[in-house]
Formats: sequence, structure tokens, C-alpha cells
Amino acid sequence: MHLYRIGLAATLAAVAITAAGCNSKDTPKAAPSSASKTQSAAPKSSPAPTARTIVTRLADLYPLPNPTDNTGACAAKKGSTGKGCVQLITTDAVSVYEFGDAATAAHWTKEMRKLGDWRQVGRFVLAWTARDQKFTSKDARAKMVAAVRKMTAS
Repeated sequence: MHLYRIGLAATLAAVAITAAGCNSKDTPKAAPSSASKTQSAAPKSSPAPTARTIVTRLADLYPLPNPTDNTGACAAKKGSTGKGCVQLITTDAVSVYEFGDAATAAHWTKEMRKLGDWRQVGRFVLAWTARDQKFTSKDARAKMVAAVRKMTAS
């Protein structure tokens, strides 16, 4: 248990360092176009998936025990210029991170891959670095990534 806490502390420290290193000023926000205003009047399609909905859908395919919202571990801290996650749902089999955009997800994946298996799918990342996640087979990991690709395809 002691080694688990040390590993968790190291992971959270790396996440904090990574979040602090991402400058949110790098990506200017564009004003909404008239096309987006027109689209809002159109019939709504299904809402964009979240980390929570990804986990719920994956749970229909794979056992994902103990889903827990751990967003506080990766969200940008107040006053930080770094970009954190939008949502993090951790299960015993996989952690699903949701970021605001694919570029932020790519940055986190690049940095956190140093600690273990992180795989990006658009603005989502599937990671297997928590204690029991090492037991998720390589085949199951690949299938989860493929399933998320399918869920997030436009």
C-alpha cells in the first residue's frame, strides 16, 4: 500500500507539473461565427461524448469496476495558466481523460506516456497507469481505443 501511495503521489506531481507547463494563452479563442448561430437553430444531434459517457459505453463492452470521478487530480488549478483536463473518470481497468481540445490531449499524452501506457483519441486519452489497470490486457486496451474512436467519429 505504501508503494501505491508513492506511485500515486509521483503521478499526481507529474500531472501538476505538466498542467503548469501548458500555457492557455497559446490558443486564442475565436468569436462565434454566424454559421454556428445558424447551427444552433438546427435540430440537435446527440450531445458530444464526455469522459463519463465514454466509460458508461465502454462498460457495456468490458468490465469497468469502480468508476470514480477524479477530475480534481488533473483539472487546471485556480490561477494556473496551464490547461488541465475537463473530466477524468478512473476505473479499475482504465482511466478516461477528457480535454478541451486534441492539442491539449496530445501534450498530456506525450508527457504522461513517460509514466506508462497513454493513448490519445482526439480530445480523449485512455490511460493504464493506476494500480489495477496493469492487468488490462494489450488486446483489451486496443479494443477500447478502437471503440472510443468509433464513439467519437463524426
